[in-house]
Amino acid sequence: MAVFKLNTTDGGQFNFSLKNDADKTLIKSEQYNTKAAAENGIESVQNNADNAARYDAKASDSGKFYFNLKAGNGQIIGTSPMFADVAARDAAIAETQAVAKTATTA
Repeated sequence: MAVFKLNTTDGGQFNFSLKNDADKTLIKSEQYNTKAAAENGIESVQNNADNAARYDAKASDSGKFYFNLKAGNGQIIGTSPMFADVAARDAAIAETQAVAKTATTA
């Protein structure tokens, strides 16, 4: 089952990542100053992940592929890792759409 992993940094900030069944990262958040703000970020991912229009598929200067998931206001709420090809990136988008809404938080 997919899970949001809520983490605390050494500096006392918070972030989260959405992991799939194989413990691979689908998206990772920015740093938040409070746990509540990070939890709101998780909720925003759950509310926006099934909307294809919220995904911004990109290519890096190094030739790798990734995507950003954006909230309704256009703010980035999660960024994927880099993928070797477009097919892998697009598969990760589809998986994020499928699992984010029902993922638990750990």
